[in-house]
Amino acid sequence: MTEYKIRQGNIEDAEALAAVEAECFPKAEAATAEEIRERLSVYPNHFLLLYRDGKLVGFIDGMTTEEKDLRDEMYEKASLHNEKGAWQMIFGLNTIPAFRRQGCAGRLIEAFKKQAREEGKKGIVLTCKDKLVHYYAEFGFVNEGVSGSTHGHVVWYQMRLTF
Repeated sequence: MTEYKIRQGNIEDAEALAAVEAECFPKAEAATAEEIRERLSVYPNHFLLLYRDGKLVGFIDGMTTEEKDLRDEMYEKASLHNEKGAWQMIFGLNTIPAFRRQGCAGRLIEAFKKQAREEGKKGIVLTCKDKLVHYYAEFGFVNEGVSGSTHGHVVWYQMRLTF
């Protein structure tokens, strides 16, 4: 029987998470081990890691902020995190390719939603490529159109889930 476990991140996870990130995103879009380590040092409780049968298969992460929209600087500056911020951002939803289309990402999204609700957030904001707009809509996110983000030099759509 398959066993799933989700836990919050810690600084010791940086290298493993960077390896997962590199499998999931093109180099221009992937966070480096150093960036992940910096984020983990500031907001480890906003990293949820998914293990399947003891193997790390994915994670979701992002800072919280009072700002309503996701900006590129947020990816680069963990110091912009505000633990009491009203909005939970999602910087990355990562599932290693061999475990995609098996519900892993959905488990992470639902766990992140639950945590954000429990923390009293107004909602969650993410950006995604056009091909994933319909996927996030299945979880209640609403497409707000093309984002101001130019992260990785691609077009992103901002999506919001308001509680």
